[in-house]
Amino acid sequence: MSKKNDWKNRDGVVYSTNSDFDYSYNKNEEAETLPPAKQNLRVQMDNKGRAGKQVTLVTGFVGTTDDLETLTKLLKTKCGVGGSAKDGEILMQGDVRDKVVAVLTKEGYKTRKI
Repeated sequence: MSKKNDWKNRDGVVYSTNSDFDYSYNKNEEAETLPPAKQNLRVQMDNKGRAGKQVTLVTGFVGTTDDLETLTKLLKTKCGVGGSAKDGEILMQGDVRDKVVAVLTKEGYKTRKI
């Protein structure tokens, strides 16, 4: 690890007195991204825990976080709303379920509106 700030990635390790200590972090390997035809995405509206604000929630994506971010950016630009990707889910501001389903089916994803 030659980065200057590599200590920021050390979860739970504060200090070691062992002179031979070499920190090795076992990251959780991400699942490979399935092709769009094999993805089963669920599109639903949710407002729990969000101060009554409506959000469109897209769940069921199997793949890397980079691909999830790419899909999120595509949906945000096509629907013209803000949003984010957290914990393998896509949050879109407002009730835009119909637009999201239309964009995802056009891209080749299997979607189900809940």
